[in-house]
Amino acid sequence: MAQGGYTKEMDRIIASLEGRPRLLLHACCAPCSSAVLELLDRHFELTIFYYNPNIAPDEEYHRREQELECFLEQAGYPHITLIEPEYDPAEFYAAARGLEQEPEKGERCTACYKLRLEKTAKYAAENGFPWFTTTLSISPVKDPVRINSIGSEMAEKYGVSFLTSEFRKRDGYKRSLELSREYGLYRQDYCGCVFSKKEAEERKKRTAAEKAKTGEDK
Repeated sequence: MAQGGYTKEMDRIIASLEGRPRLLLHACCAPCSSAVLELLDRHFELTIFYYNPNIAPDEEYHRREQELECFLEQAGYPHITLIEPEYDPAEFYAAARGLEQEPEKGERCTACYKLRLEKTAKYAAENGFPWFTTTLSISPVKDPVRINSIGSEMAEKYGVSFLTSEFRKRDGYKRSLELSREYGLYRQDYCGCVFSKKEAEERKKRTAAEKAKTGEDK
């Protein structure tokens, strides 16, 4: 789809809606959800689906879920229900098997998108949600092409509709930063899985080493 096409398609879909249909929103964390909720709540009857078996360690997973619940309360969304399926990291490791050495943004991420979007689409179909989507496209480091392609694939497979999106557009990501500051939200420094955590830690070490070297050269 052409640049900006996902946002235009979302506009077209929203303009064609009758009333506020139910939408199951896959959410990965409070910061990424913040601006998405602000945008979609006026158009859909939202339910959040916190399905993220990729997030590790356990303490990080629960911290993000609790932060999301707190945000819903503080930001005035008491009418939005949060559904949390059983946390089973083994589901992620099974999906990532054979892809452990892939870099961030590679095929392991594709498998992770598919795992989470398929679970969301399946739950939507089984529980009377005509629509589903995900907050993932608000991130500047996530691939909207893959996210929307997988979402559309799962919509067809399970007989529900996927809301096309590129939530980071039109200052969506910027707005998520503003809301994070306003509500004092915990913003994690890695995507969620052990592989992204390792890459983040290595990146920090390289940055620290470069700063130290720069200081020595002065």
